[in-house]
Amino acid sequence: MANRLTQISTRTGDDGSTGLGDGTRTRKDALRVQALGDVDELNSSLGLLLCEPLPEDLRELLVTIQHQLFNLGGELSIPGFELLKADAVAQLDAALARYNATLPRLAEFILPGGSRSAALAHVSRTVARRAERALVALAAAETVNEAPRQYLNRLSDLLFVLARTLNRANLDGLGGDDVYWHSQRLKSQSDAG
Repeated sequence: MANRLTQISTRTGDDGSTGLGDGTRTRKDALRVQALGDVDELNSSLGLLLCEPLPEDLRELLVTIQHQLFNLGGELSIPGFELLKADAVAQLDAALARYNATLPRLAEFILPGGSRSAALAHVSRTVARRAERALVALAAAETVNEAPRQYLNRLSDLLFVLARTLNRANLDGLGGDDVYWHSQRLKSQSDAG
């Protein structure tokens, strides 16, 4: 990771290839590059979430996650390299337990919405799931370390929990509770009653 970009417009990718961190070149539609792109998009979506009013402990957690996602991107850019460690997964497990303990038990499915910050957390959750799928596809074709897959799986769960937490934080005056899905079954029952 010693080589840093000093020039952004290199034109070396005009042929549909891109350089990996180990100096090799690969197609821009390669599974590894797709996974890298999804992780980058996830990190960017968290950056957007960080523009919102957030509780300070949650803000610090998201900044730490951004750094870990950058580590994950670095690991993906160098086949066979390891940057994301098992302790990063353990940190997500601890955060999941901490924030989930403050939430009421879910009795219904919820829709991605509520406050703006909660909706952005839901968007990040869906991007995390896509990044996880891309990593699973890559792992079916090439060797991938275990921690990155676990990390993305836990992160999507954590982002769901954080969305619920943010709806309750009501920092922008629009939250307060989750937005519950009203199934056809529930609608039929209320119409009949």
